[in-house]
Amino acid sequence: MKINYNISNFNKQILVDLYLSMLKPRMIEEKMLVLLRQGKISKWFSGIGQEAIAAAVVNALDENEYILPMHRNLGVFTGRNIRLSSLFSQFQGKQAGFTNGRDRSFHFGSLTHHIVGMISHLGPQMGVASGIALGNMINKKNKVCLVFTGEGGTSEGDFHEALNIASVWSLPVIFLIENNGYGLSTPVKEQYNCNKLSDRAIGYGIDGYTIDGNNVIDVFQKIQDLAKSIRKNPRPVLVECDTFRMRGHEEASGVKYVPKKLLDKWADKDPITNFENHLLKENILTSKDIFTWKENIQNEIDSSIKDAFSEKDIIADEENELNSVFKEHHLKEIPPSNDVTEVRFIDAISSALKQGMEKYDDLIFMGQDIADYGGVFKISDGFVDLFGKDRVRNTPICESIVLSMALGLSVVGLKSVVEMQFADFVSSGFNAVVNNLAKTHYRWGQSADVVVRMPCGGGVGAGPFHSQTNEAWFTHTPGLKVVYPAFPSDAKGLLLSSIEDPNPVMFFEHKALYRSVSQNVSKDYYTIPLGKANLLQSGHDLSIITYGMGVHWALDFINDNHNISIDLVDLRTLIPLDIIAIKETVIKTGKVLILHEDTHLGGFGADIASLIAKDLFEYLDAPIYRVSSLDTPVPFAADLERKYLAKNRLEHQVFELHAY
Repeated sequence: MKINYNISNFNKQILVDLYLSMLKPRMIEEKMLVLLRQGKISKWFSGIGQEAIAAAVVNALDENEYILPMHRNLGVFTGRNIRLSSLFSQFQGKQAGFTNGRDRSFHFGSLTHHIVGMISHLGPQMGVASGIALGNMINKKNKVCLVFTGEGGTSEGDFHEALNIASVWSLPVIFLIENNGYGLSTPVKEQYNCNKLSDRAIGYGIDGYTIDGNNVIDVFQKIQDLAKSIRKNPRPVLVECDTFRMRGHEEASGVKYVPKKLLDKWADKDPITNFENHLLKENILTSKDIFTWKENIQNEIDSSIKDAFSEKDIIADEENELNSVFKEHHLKEIPPSNDVTEVRFIDAISSALKQGMEKYDDLIFMGQDIADYGGVFKISDGFVDLFGKDRVRNTPICESIVLSMALGLSVVGLKSVVEMQFADFVSSGFNAVVNNLAKTHYRWGQSADVVVRMPCGGGVGAGPFHSQTNEAWFTHTPGLKVVYPAFPSDAKGLLLSSIEDPNPVMFFEHKALYRSVSQNVSKDYYTIPLGKANLLQSGHDLSIITYGMGVHWALDFINDNHNISIDLVDLRTLIPLDIIAIKETVIKTGKVLILHEDTHLGGFGADIASLIAKDLFEYLDAPIYRVSSLDTPVPFAADLERKYLAKNRLEHQVFELHAY
């Protein structure tokens, strides 16, 4: 035998469980490969040769502890007793699967089974796990969370961000690397330049271990021991399991790039054959036992495949698809009280955040410098004294993993608000927002109860990296709500509504408005429904549709030009969009100008213009005008920025439209 097992301290039942936990996924995979060759399934990512790791993990952890597997960890799903018929329906894109045909293979989660599946971008998985671990720690659950990654994924920035923040916050999470030799066709010698990946733990001040990933006993014992220790003494640990992928990255890839000697070496270390032979030798199993188990598993596989294949294909229902993008939410509208005080825009944001945290004691606030320092704009000044450092959490500079952690908090039932120090910096966490937060509910029904606060905008001489108003990055992404208030009273009510909403909200706050605009605002808690525009001024000559700073530019023009009667619509929310308000103003005036601070090409105004041109063309008395900023990065020098901004072109364009 090529693997040495020490089973002296193990009872028969756990040995049998470990064996069956490897055998079942192997037999399923062998059937999948047959179906693939027959053209009955479209794709398969094989984990043949590395089943010992998943089998050990599911047996070592408690059933109510979250596991975050990858696409070669079928044994996690079968080990948590997911119905095979549902699993096969998932692979077929059928209704009885977990994603209603909207995603494939293991790209799903099941809260019932405490599993959160991957997305194709590998790194965010580690952030989601860290978020789950943070939630467990805050709620004093004494639970471990374990997340899988491959050796290829350890090259991604998210891996390093995740290890760092987990170390800084002492999160109870096990990062498990399946080092299976190749990232698709790239061998490990071309992926990293250290002897062991577990050595990377040293740089993050955490423990790291490298073990034989094909020895199911060693993996089980290490994970079980670590889990017991971490439950008592929360901390992250890095575990590298050396194993090998005996099939291609996916079956179409093949393994021609792998030397035959290497394949032969690892074939001799097959985790199932070796363990089976050892248990037979030790009289733990009999040939009759094995025959019976295999027959039962095969019958279950065949029956479940028959059920999945007999299930009808999904027929698209457009209304159902659109309604599934967001979790259904009915806001309880709370009107503002008459107990008001004059506050600045920034004070209204601070008040909303404070009252939101008072109402929801499961709301976690995360961001850079937000705790003792109070944030770069001092919005959270004093929050640590009110809510404590468990809930007001200074993060390292790691936007990507913190945004992924927000999804992990949602998985365990916690709300979160994440502050981008500047909206520009969200680009470092773009993947987490547009591919994970935005798509999770549509894919498998898990809501992302997250508000991302986005201090944005130009006019303050901050240059290309602190001045963007980048809402169009997100209005393009289904699954995100986008809010952009212009006044203190709207900012407070809309932020509180965003916190109540269980869906991900990108909440834009123009920095130039923070201390320049004041208004009487209710001291009490109140909400404003998302998706309702505000008609600020009624007119009949033409309409200006805008939001954010554009509202104030339009008001300045109106106050200086009383000879033009203008209907001014403040959208307040871009997604959902108040289409009724847009239709009403266009029908009323017949002339429309769309104003926004973002650049022209690809700006959100183009979508509004397209809507009007298609549905309201017959009411137009002039072309649709769009006034926006130049198609350049935001410049620094005063005159360059002034002439860059849309405000510089507003007056001329309004006069031209009025005269048309």
